[in-house]
Amino acid sequence: MKVTEVLDPFLPFCRRLLPSSLTGLSLAFLKSTALEAAILAGHLLLYPTGLTPERRPPAPPAPSAEPDGTVRLPVRPAPPVVLLHGFIDNRSVFVLLRRTLAQHGGQRVESLNYSPLTCDIRTAAELLGRHIEEICERTGSGRVDIVGHSLGGLIARYYVQRLGGDLRVRTLVTLGTPHSGTRVVPLADAHPIVRQMRPGSEVIEELTRPAPGCRTRFVSFWSDLDSVMEPVETARIDHPDLMATNVRVTGIGHLALPVHPAIASGIRQALDETHAEERIAGGLTVA
Repeated sequence: MKVTEVLDPFLPFCRRLLPSSLTGLSLAFLKSTALEAAILAGHLLLYPTGLTPERRPPAPPAPSAEPDGTVRLPVRPAPPVVLLHGFIDNRSVFVLLRRTLAQHGGQRVESLNYSPLTCDIRTAAELLGRHIEEICERTGSGRVDIVGHSLGGLIARYYVQRLGGDLRVRTLVTLGTPHSGTRVVPLADAHPIVRQMRPGSEVIEELTRPAPGCRTRFVSFWSDLDSVMEPVETARIDHPDLMATNVRVTGIGHLALPVHPAIASGIRQALDETHAEERIAGGLTVA
C-alpha cells in the first residue's frame, strides 16, 4: 500500500536543508515524524473523551410482520467490528476510523477500553473474550471482526489463537502489532506487559506454537517507518497455521496507523473481501 504524500508543500524547503544523497529517505522520515507529532498533539486533546466506557448501541430491531402474516427477518449485515486500542491509550484513538467504518458499510462498530493498569496479556485476552460474548449476545451476531492497534492486536491474537476465540472472530486486523516482539525502549521493561511484548517472552513463544484449524483470517498492516516496532518486520504475521495477509505500508509511523485514511481504506477492503468470500461460498454464514 502506497500512502499518499501528506506534506508535499514542504518538499522544496526540506530539499534545501538536506544533502541530495539523503533526500529520499530523510524526507520520508521527516514527513513521517511531522505527521506523528501532529497526530500526537490531536490525540492528547481527544484522550479525555475516551476515558469513559462507550455507550452501548441499541439492540437490533425485532422481526417485522407483513400484512399477509409472513415474518420479514431483518437483513443481517457483516459482523460487528470491535476496535481495540494500544498500550497506555484508549478508544479515542479510533474516532476517525470508527466513523469511516460505520459510514462505509453500515456495520455496527464498538470500541473497547482495557485498563491502563493491565499487566498481563493473557488476562486482557480473557476479558476481551467476555466482552465479545456480550457483544454477540446483544447484537445477535455469531461472530465479530476485530481491529487492534499495537498491543491491542496482540491481545486479540492471543484470544483468537490460544483461548478459542477463532470461533467468534471472523477477521482480525492488526495495525503495528509486535507479533514477534519488539526491542524498542529497553528501559520500558519495568512494566510487565512491555516485557511480554519482547522477543522470546512466554507470550510471544505461545503464539509461535501450532494452531491447526484456526478459523480466523488475519490481516496485518506493518510500516517501514514504525519507530515502535524493532525491527519493523516484527509487525508481520509469519505462522504456518494461520491464514495471514501482511500489508506493507510506506511513509507513515506508528501513531498514524489507526488514523490515516489510506489505512482505513485498506481495513475496509480487508473486511469487505472476507464478507464477499463468505457470500460466494454460498448460503447463510454464521456472521
